[in-house]
Amino acid sequence: MKRRILTAALTLTLALSSASCGKKDESDANGIKIAYLPITHSLAVLEEAEELEKESGLKVELIKYGSWNELLDALNSNRVDGASVLIELAMKSKQEGIGIKAVALGHHDGNVIVVANDISSAADLKGKTFAIPHRQSSHNILLNDALATAGLTVDDVKVTELAPTEMPSALASGQIDGYCVAEPFGAMGVNLGVGKVLFSSEELWKDSLCCGLVLTDKFINERTDDAKSFVESYKKAGNSLDKAKAKATAKKYFSQSDEVLDISLQWISYNDLDITEEEYNTLAEKVKEYGLSDNPPTYSEFVKNDF
Repeated sequence: MKRRILTAALTLTLALSSASCGKKDESDANGIKIAYLPITHSLAVLEEAEELEKESGLKVELIKYGSWNELLDALNSNRVDGASVLIELAMKSKQEGIGIKAVALGHHDGNVIVVANDISSAADLKGKTFAIPHRQSSHNILLNDALATAGLTVDDVKVTELAPTEMPSALASGQIDGYCVAEPFGAMGVNLGVGKVLFSSEELWKDSLCCGLVLTDKFINERTDDAKSFVESYKKAGNSLDKAKAKATAKKYFSQSDEVLDISLQWISYNDLDITEEEYNTLAEKVKEYGLSDNPPTYSEFVKNDF
């Protein structure tokens, strides 16, 4: 079983690495360059890319990256026009003076707390090792929320940052006792039988925000009509993504089994991707409460809904 898990994780890691090494940073001046990671949280932008070109002739060049740090570097340096990205990472970039705006959500829900099979409650996590992909993430917030249900804080556990591809095998080997990460890696652990779902995101944080679609100020200001068309098409694509269509799109871009995708897509939806002020303000308060940032950007500074 462990050999099977480690082989699967290694195969996926190599696939992500090779995709990243072969990425392009240049495209047709009339195209739109959008960065993404191969996760189910980015399915709306993947679905939209084909539809937008069919409808308007506006080509979306999807540029795959293997890590959030690589993706952020491209976004923050204007090598891409936008990205599907962890919204907390984008907030941090905005706080540091990077010219970007959040224009839509990536999805609703879609995160789970996965724990070893011998853990039955949040209280059992005391003294255990828990993995998140990045400190600036909703996965970190959800860990804090989960611990709070048992009167615990992150000081009561050992928090480690791991690459998403490493988490299922790390749980199987006993290196970690639980994790929270973008899908489909939670579903991988469940499907392999090495862990179980302790909490789904909606149980901990109703209407939680996780990934968002962001565009650079440069792109918005210089190509406002294209930015408007892109955002409108993106939201339309999200509304069209029922479970069957989402699975078909995922299978075009990801090397994942039907079983993993079926589990993962039970937890997520892509309709109504507007970022509301109420939801964003809740996120900003959690970011401050759990120490991700003392001064996150305000809704008016960071979110653009008016094209």
